[in-house]
Amino acid sequence: MPHLPLSSFRPPLCGLRLSQGLPRPRPLSTHGSSISRRNREAKQKRLLEKQAALEAGITGKNKSLAEPSKAWSPKEIVLYEIPTEPGEKKDVSGPLPPAYSPRYVEAAWYPWWVREGFFKPEYQARLPQATGETFSMCIPPPNVTGSLHIGHALTVAIQDALVRWHRMRGDQVLWVPGSDHAGIATQAVVEKQLWKERGVRRHDLGREDFLREVWQWKEVKGGEICEQLRALGASLDWDRECFTMDAVENRPLPGRTELWLPGCLTPVSFGLLVSVAFPVDGEPDTEVVVGTTRPETLPGDVAVAVHPEDSRYTHLHGRQLRHPLTGQLLPLITDTAVQAHVGTGAVKVTPAHSPTDAEMGARHGLSPLSVIAEDGTMTSLCGEWLQGLHRFVAREKIMCALSERGQIRGLQDHSMVLPFCSRSGDVIEYLLKSQWFVRCQEMGDRAAKAVQSGALELCPSFHQKNWRHWFAHIGDWCVSRQLWWGHRIPAYLVMEGQEKDDREECWVVGRSEAEAREVAAKLTGSPEAELTLERDPDVLDTWFSSALFPFSALGWPHETPDLARFYPLSLLETGSDLLLFWVGRMVMLGTQLTGQLPFSKVLLHSMVRDRQGRKMSKSLGNVLDPRDIISGVKLQVLQAKLRDGNLDPAELAIAAAAQKKDFPHGIPECGTDALRFTLCSRGVLGDDLHLSVSEVLSCRHFCNKIWNALRFILHALGENFVPQPAEELSPSSPMDAWILSRLALAACECERGFLTQELSIVTHALHHFWLHNLCDIYLEAVKPVLSLEPCPPGPPQVLFSCADIGLRLLAPLMPFLAEELWQRLPPRPGGTPVPSICVAPYPTARSLEHWRQPALEQHFSQVQEAVQVLRALRATYQLTQARPRVLLQSSEPEEQGLFQVFLEPLGTLSHCAAVSLLPPGAVAPSGWAQATLSDTIQVYMELQGLVDPQTQLPRLAARRLKLQKQLDGLMAQTVSEGEAETQRQQRLSSLQLELSKLDQAASHLRQLMDEAPSPREL
Repeated sequence: MPHLPLSSFRPPLCGLRLSQGLPRPRPLSTHGSSISRRNREAKQKRLLEKQAALEAGITGKNKSLAEPSKAWSPKEIVLYEIPTEPGEKKDVSGPLPPAYSPRYVEAAWYPWWVREGFFKPEYQARLPQATGETFSMCIPPPNVTGSLHIGHALTVAIQDALVRWHRMRGDQVLWVPGSDHAGIATQAVVEKQLWKERGVRRHDLGREDFLREVWQWKEVKGGEICEQLRALGASLDWDRECFTMDAVENRPLPGRTELWLPGCLTPVSFGLLVSVAFPVDGEPDTEVVVGTTRPETLPGDVAVAVHPEDSRYTHLHGRQLRHPLTGQLLPLITDTAVQAHVGTGAVKVTPAHSPTDAEMGARHGLSPLSVIAEDGTMTSLCGEWLQGLHRFVAREKIMCALSERGQIRGLQDHSMVLPFCSRSGDVIEYLLKSQWFVRCQEMGDRAAKAVQSGALELCPSFHQKNWRHWFAHIGDWCVSRQLWWGHRIPAYLVMEGQEKDDREECWVVGRSEAEAREVAAKLTGSPEAELTLERDPDVLDTWFSSALFPFSALGWPHETPDLARFYPLSLLETGSDLLLFWVGRMVMLGTQLTGQLPFSKVLLHSMVRDRQGRKMSKSLGNVLDPRDIISGVKLQVLQAKLRDGNLDPAELAIAAAAQKKDFPHGIPECGTDALRFTLCSRGVLGDDLHLSVSEVLSCRHFCNKIWNALRFILHALGENFVPQPAEELSPSSPMDAWILSRLALAACECERGFLTQELSIVTHALHHFWLHNLCDIYLEAVKPVLSLEPCPPGPPQVLFSCADIGLRLLAPLMPFLAEELWQRLPPRPGGTPVPSICVAPYPTARSLEHWRQPALEQHFSQVQEAVQVLRALRATYQLTQARPRVLLQSSEPEEQGLFQVFLEPLGTLSHCAAVSLLPPGAVAPSGWAQATLSDTIQVYMELQGLVDPQTQLPRLAARRLKLQKQLDGLMAQTVSEGEAETQRQQRLSSLQLELSKLDQAASHLRQLMDEAPSPREL
């Protein structure tokens, strides 16, 4: 995040007050690969399993998307190997690989999207479907030193789906990327890492060396988040990226080093350890030698400290030492923070100029002496001989004085880390500073009222209770941070050019120094020209900086076009754990500093947990890097990541065991699209989300279904196919009309889900359309029609529309797969060609309304029920190869008419031969199996000559015996309550129905034996 000028703040500044105090499988070439015999056998096995499931009465129509449909087996990896420069468009002129491979699909698209500017609002304003409306969001800025876990991936998946939908809809979309520096947050991680790798703690290294370790860690981890965001397909406007700029640079010095610094006429030496003698009071021949790299701070020493168990100094406990410069008495104190093995084991204590010494001084009640002023010169507490001198000039003068008095005991090279300001190039000094607080009561009241009045919507609404409670008990907020980076506090100390005696310091606040000077003149009664103002060097708390992000990222406090166009933001989407720490503060500061709520709606998703309901924790070994799910990873690599982490041995053992149990074969490659779709498919606005890799893997299988559907459609279209405009397409058959109606319904449901930001509605609609409507029904039903010579023109046009519109509906959730397949469709004639599905118009319910035929869909649902019944009959009698004839009879003439138009697809979908209608009241032929479809509809299936009763009756008897045992076992169970009893009753009903079907089948077979010889006797 950039530093903001003083005009960032209005005079009251929110009531500021001052207070003291995986190795991968060998890739295969894109071309020439084929489905292996093993895969064909596996496919055949799955078909047999489906038939067995039908026989058991277990159908997949109610199966949840989250449930994996099949076990994982290693897949052939296909790579995109055509040379393509980063930013160039992917070559899609070749044929599609035979199976879906995420690595092939996701290659090359993202750099092209970025280079073409598809993610920029300026591009979107030129789209034919441009609405003139805006949609703006900012990504919750994660730590730049960290990496994204699966919870972050959930945020990205939801936000990007919404952003891509608005972009395709024609809105000007701005999604601002950002990251936040949080060095303090990484301290614990680095400390654990040091202890694990080198057996040292922070105090063993000392502050300077420890900070060097932190910065080295930060340099390694810094760019990881951007890589992860790109891997997830996040369509961010990278040219507007914002982040909290680091203003401090730690520079390691190997030893004595001379540096040129601002304000110094000669180079200054660093990396020298000076040993100074502190005489023991009353014993002229006894002294304590202390080492320091900062002799200029000697005037601020208030004590010398040793470790209480250091035997070298035990006899001096409680004694007084003479200061080597002033002769003042200093106490020799004992503190366990002292490292006895470093140097002489004695350290000087300078609370005003060392954070470590400040903590030690507070523990021992020592008053600090500030001897270096804010301008880097020595203060009056040093005495006249040093007062006003630059601190490094004073250093040389102090060294000369110590040498003249014979107090120097050594001078040697010493490696160290110097903190530099990257802006000024000067060495940073530690100084005691006063603290600023923000008075939050008034802002908190406004934030609470915004939700109460409905001006700000929290979704889900149950978060309103926490919101009210937090703001009802909000206190003052300490925002001072003694750092050199961040947003500098716009407060000024008024200096009137004279001694102030005992008067209280006068502080003023202003958006600029000129404004502050004007306020100061009114307060003091002095002319502005006679006033000197000193700005407080403190910066604001990180949460304060993050709270400014929605408007500072758009150029505030300047009146930029982005700020005028995109602020307030359209929506804030984030995790519910940030509601108060971040969202609440954004609302307070946004309202105070801009006069507007920063957004009118907050969408809060739940916490992601593992499949066992446990919180993601490194110590449990269940924290997942999204890239491991996307690309796949072996167990050995996962375990190596744990070992490279910061867990102690006990935690490591637990985490490794849990990881081995959860991922015994590692994590299979699932791909970005499958991960995004899975995350969005859950109802994330309520209870915590329990996620397992098997769910993502199931979604990869769904991707493969879509892939194969497009391969089929592209083959059916042929090379010379010319699409009709969608508005001119009129279905030529009831099946065409049905699939187009289902497509229009899917578009309507997707629109509803996006408008309400309930993405599970969208994913359910898309999954149902692609898998159950298009793949399972229409593609199977249309195959006989496509094989006709000549092929009717209607079905290919319908197939094209299903592919084109279906992929555009899918694009916000599965951008890589949608782009890869959509680019291979033949373009519609006329009009301006659309370069990418990213910016293609999103299908609307209104544009497809003319295809909707709810009555037809209702009629076809009866056909689907007939298909299920006929398939179950085939499974019961094991008619795996035979194609029996079917008769359908209804007592209602109107019903017969409804089935009449679907007789051909009914036979195709049920894998039967010709399906005919039996007139009402007519007697069915003997030797045909019978099943009831409804109170008015019966179906009959030919068995004579197709089944051997003598073979099938023993099999049915064995099956009946097995089911009867299961029924008896359930009946014997003690009646329970709640969900368990509901499930038991459902299972009882299912078993009783199955037994009834088996009895009916056995009766048909016995009747068949009585009426005709078996096929063996013919």
